[in-house]
Amino acid sequence: MADKELKKDVAPTNPRGIPYAPFVDRVEDYVTSRSDVEATLKNFQEMISKYQFMEANQQRRAAGLKDKMPDIQKTLDTVRFLKTRKPGSDPIEATFELNDTLYAKAHIPPTDEVYLWLGANVMLSYPIQEAEELLSSKLAAAKQSMENCEEDLDFLREQITTMEVATARVYNWDVTMKRKEKSEQGALENVAKNGTPNG
Repeated sequence: MADKELKKDVAPTNPRGIPYAPFVDRVEDYVTSRSDVEATLKNFQEMISKYQFMEANQQRRAAGLKDKMPDIQKTLDTVRFLKTRKPGSDPIEATFELNDTLYAKAHIPPTDEVYLWLGANVMLSYPIQEAEELLSSKLAAAKQSMENCEEDLDFLREQITTMEVATARVYNWDVTMKRKEKSEQGALENVAKNGTPNG
């Protein structure tokens, strides 16, 4: 029973846990009086800020993945090329990148083992087959993460727009209520000045 109560309180989310923005169809569901307007607008602005923060993080993550995926693909292509080399073949001469602006030449004999940088200044030796499997899985994971990032960015943009519309609706409701109160107050003042409306 406690699980059912918890599930009712949990807001719906997208597959990666980002909550849906509430759609304000009727402002009266969120605001009962004009005194609630400021707090509601503040709450909506806070939600917009959170969505914008998540959007900025997703954009940084997507940019990092876009930088990383070509490197993984290039390394995978190189491993696949080395895998095709037969024992006894002549060594190939290759120029490889040591740094962004520093290259070196090497004579590479046929091999059944490669060394991969894993990050954090760690390099490990892998048999070519394992290296190919590892790089293939890393590339697939990076592509899936990129798809998720793009999906989340679209979702976040949609939620930001929904919250901006909700904010505008609450604000417009407040303006309408102010005008209504003002006209009612004006009518009461006219009645007080001129007596009863029917004379």
